[in-house]
Amino acid sequence: MARMKVLLMEDVPNLGLAGEIQTVAAGFARNYLMPRKEAVPASKGAVKQAEEIRQAGVRKRAKERSNAQAQAEIINKQKLLFEVRAGDNGRLYGSITSSDVAEQLEGMLEFEIDRRRIQLDAGIRDLGIYNVPIRLMHEVTATFKVAVVREGEGWADAESRQAAEAAAQEAAKVRAAADAVMFESAKK
Repeated sequence: MARMKVLLMEDVPNLGLAGEIQTVAAGFARNYLMPRKEAVPASKGAVKQAEEIRQAGVRKRAKERSNAQAQAEIINKQKLLFEVRAGDNGRLYGSITSSDVAEQLEGMLEFEIDRRRIQLDAGIRDLGIYNVPIRLMHEVTATFKVAVVREGEGWADAESRQAAEAAAQEAAKVRAAADAVMFESAKK
């Protein structure tokens, strides 16, 4: 397999940062990196420019990081409310996906949200309040709250439902501990 050295003109995920010289498959360089102007062949002239390109990449990443941190501060304050149809057991008829969350979040903010950056393992299928992380950059993550309630309910209803569930779980733990003590004393 033919390989070639290229100078990265931009940061390329899973490959390297701008200004680095990487050895890649020749086809990948010719068919993907070079047409997108993400890399150039590592000639003597290009290698001389590598440091300049590296510094420009550092400046660009710093600017992007500061923008991402500013966006994270705004996103951290957000609370989304989804009013949905649900059964008596609190299960939704359907689910709330990262696309739904991104669409509603984007409607509240002044900037675009990429649904792939929202880190939901699976769709939300139960009523409740969820902390949803969104990864804006490699080192910048924001977390916001999403409340899923029945149609006609509001944020206060979601909080009261969550408090009731927490109290029920605590009561179940206390009952289990009491049962364990009773079982141990009955053994003796």
